[in-house]
Amino acid sequence: MDIKKMIISQEATILEAMQAIDDNSRKQLFVVKDEKLMAAISDGDIRRWLLRGGSLEDKVCRAANYHPQTVTEQEAGMAWELMVKKEVDVIPVIDESGRIRDVICRKDTASEHSPVFKENVPVVIMAGGLGTRLYPYTKILPKPLIPIGDIPITEHIMNRFRRFGCRDFYLIVNHKKNMIKAYYNEIEKDYNIYFVEEERPLGTGGGVRLLKERLASTFILTNCDTLIEVDYTKIVAEHRKKGNAVTMICSLKNFDIPYGVVEIGENGSIAAMREKPHYSFFTNTGTYIVEPKIMDDIGENEEIGFPDVIRRVKEAGQNAGVYPVNEKAWLDMGQFDSMEEMKERLGVGV
Repeated sequence: MDIKKMIISQEATILEAMQAIDDNSRKQLFVVKDEKLMAAISDGDIRRWLLRGGSLEDKVCRAANYHPQTVTEQEAGMAWELMVKKEVDVIPVIDESGRIRDVICRKDTASEHSPVFKENVPVVIMAGGLGTRLYPYTKILPKPLIPIGDIPITEHIMNRFRRFGCRDFYLIVNHKKNMIKAYYNEIEKDYNIYFVEEERPLGTGGGVRLLKERLASTFILTNCDTLIEVDYTKIVAEHRKKGNAVTMICSLKNFDIPYGVVEIGENGSIAAMREKPHYSFFTNTGTYIVEPKIMDDIGENEEIGFPDVIRRVKEAGQNAGVYPVNEKAWLDMGQFDSMEEMKERLGVGV
């Protein structure tokens, strides 16, 4: 694709923009100043501008969108999912200076970026916790029903997995379980929800063990407050290729400490100093690809967390692997600040 055909000046007119859009057949242009992306303008933007009484001789800058969707060169692999989520057809790839390096078009990549599981992969959602970090919200609603925009977080999760062809969802419920069941029994849906009730808190591992007689193939296990913007078909394929019993999806995290860090040595001496250090590490997102055989090593009604299950898997000589994802791919609702970030990232307001 000739990127030059998709670039226009802020000083160009609406009429010139219409002509350029006709020439590039992409229904989109990018407004550039000093080689840097400033805005985007589509045939829809132009149509809305004209319907509001705008003139063909008006400058492009009056109708353009100065907050266009973009991806960096490192995030280009997420472009398809972003285009689907934001309902845009074209997205520019920009470098650190804001210059356009590539343009990805939805219609060009539709066949390549429409991943769907060939079989029905079940999804298990841990939905029975107290949600203490989100108190006082969870004093009224169970965490699985806390809304992100117009629908609860768990509905966002299931809608996302539906894109990959998942049809069967198992919700392990305990706290305020009747509210959760009532909500999902009322809504219209094109998938199946099966509620699995804990008599007492069993931890993630113990909760999964309740499904021993119901799951006989690879399944996805996730917390009820996590969204990960990835291609799950690739993760499951990698999980099987490596012969893993469990694959943990981990996200890169970057932290800048705003203080000088001091290491104290013997007798109160300064052993080392680091000024405002930067730390990067991978953290557990709470989402896993799992083989049902892991339940063989969990006792009936045993209370056990999933990290302990993974330790047992490794001690039994089975493979437990990691699938790393970009930091921006992980959306977490576990705390107030991250919940607000999730609302913004999903475009549902705050």
